[in-house]
Amino acid sequence: MNNPSANIWPLWKLAILLYPFATAALAINLFMLGLLGISIGGTSLSPTTTLLVSIPLGLPATWAAALWARHLLREASK
Repeated sequence: MNNPSANIWPLWKLAILLYPFATAALAINLFMLGLLGISIGGTSLSPTTTLLVSIPLGLPATWAAALWARHLLREASK
């Protein structure tokens, strides 16, 4: 009998697949947060700055997205 959870991708493979999407989403959200900062009297964040900041911050976001995707895959295989 086949074990359905044996066919689920490991976390590192999911993370490699999801890294560009999670990092891009984080960059967009940081840029929008910078635009919101302008409305309350703060300074804006340039697109280049948000992209450079989101590259290292994309790792924890990717890890969380990979955990969530693996959970969904396990739920779907039941």
